[in-house]
Amino acid sequence: MTDQVCAHVVGADYTVLDDFTVSRIKTRVLDAIGVIAAGVHAPMCDELFDLLKSYGAAKQSAAFFRGERIDAPSAAMINSFSMRSYDFEAIEAENENRKSSAAHISGTTVPTALACAERAHANGREFMCALALGDDIAARLGAASGFDVYGGWDNTNTINGLGATVIAGKLGGLDERQLNNALGLDLNMLGGSMDNINYKTLAFKLPMALAARNAIFSADFARRGMTATHDAFGGKKGYFFLFCGDKQRPELLCKDLGEVFYGDVVVKPWSACRATHPSIDACMQIVGAHDIDPEQVAKVVIHTTPRTAQGFVGQPFEIGEDPQVSGAFSIIYTAAVAIATKSVRPDSMNREAMEDPALKRLVEKIEIAPTLAPDEYQTAEADIVMEDGAAYHARCDVPKGDIYKSPMSEEEVLDKFYRNIEFSQTLSRADADRVVGIVSRLEELDDIGELIAFMR
Repeated sequence: MTDQVCAHVVGADYTVLDDFTVSRIKTRVLDAIGVIAAGVHAPMCDELFDLLKSYGAAKQSAAFFRGERIDAPSAAMINSFSMRSYDFEAIEAENENRKSSAAHISGTTVPTALACAERAHANGREFMCALALGDDIAARLGAASGFDVYGGWDNTNTINGLGATVIAGKLGGLDERQLNNALGLDLNMLGGSMDNINYKTLAFKLPMALAARNAIFSADFARRGMTATHDAFGGKKGYFFLFCGDKQRPELLCKDLGEVFYGDVVVKPWSACRATHPSIDACMQIVGAHDIDPEQVAKVVIHTTPRTAQGFVGQPFEIGEDPQVSGAFSIIYTAAVAIATKSVRPDSMNREAMEDPALKRLVEKIEIAPTLAPDEYQTAEADIVMEDGAAYHARCDVPKGDIYKSPMSEEEVLDKFYRNIEFSQTLSRADADRVVGIVSRLEELDDIGELIAFMR
């Protein structure tokens, strides 16, 4: 299995990518740049950057929007950490028949590809090919793993790490044997616990970032001759044995390999956990259709599945020690923000916003009812009752953002990018326009540094 993947990766070039895959890559890259910008100074990002910089290393790749270059593993790590900050990155690994599984691939793969491509002075086609290959392997692993978000593992440093190792190996020029070793090395560094989220801690950002750093380290060490297990995926104590349960389907990893390229299929419209998006969208339907005065709301009931209501997004809202995490992973808080502001964006994920008296009053009026069927996990209903007795109801069957089922328009994707740049105050509008233009012609770049220059 691992031999087949390595032969495919080493032998592939840009010409294997179809137009649809190329278009999807460009959308994810542009979205990633905006999300990294928005999160560049989010809680603990500056502290992590200072820690990484204190170790001292080669100046190989840009720590985005900080005016400095550091070693490639650390650059990928801090950029990934920033990208994860507001839970705003592209999500959900595609698999066959346009199905998807819970995953956050792009938050690791895009920063890894950018860091490695900058260090190698790769051209746009080399960058896109490596990113497509890594996204594809990570997405296939997502489908093959039978991953359950409530099962314990956080797959942002299992499938992400192996997919990112493919990227680092491809851009590092590894041969098949070296790439096989790199995957084996990375197997030793996979992990992550969903308790980071259950306890609402900022460590939820760490597995994704560690996956980026460890992937580059693994590829670099393998290139220097380090050996490892010969079958990281299917070995006796390989990935599927260690991290996957009874629902695993290993055969999906190599099915139609090279004929179709998978990746994240959701571009998020809201900076919050995807499990909150159905309820956000249901509330947005109501406030978009009616002139709702938040101060006149008497009661809000959000209907979810029992499992969602009992999970980490269904708990009573408390600001807690890390407000950014508490807000992003709360149905109650994000529903209140949607009703009050008709949006859920990073500027609501802080203590000051949460302490607003009007918003706090609205939060207290919201309850979750576990009334939906168990299989409606991406569905929610909202009932808003006003003080004058008026009552409004809405149902969301498919939350916004899925490129097949409920896509954001090109204009909406661009609006998200520009609003993230404006929130971060990292680029002028003119430079943001230039980034949009460069990403639209990625395949024409002689050196990915032409794009990176705007993020230094």
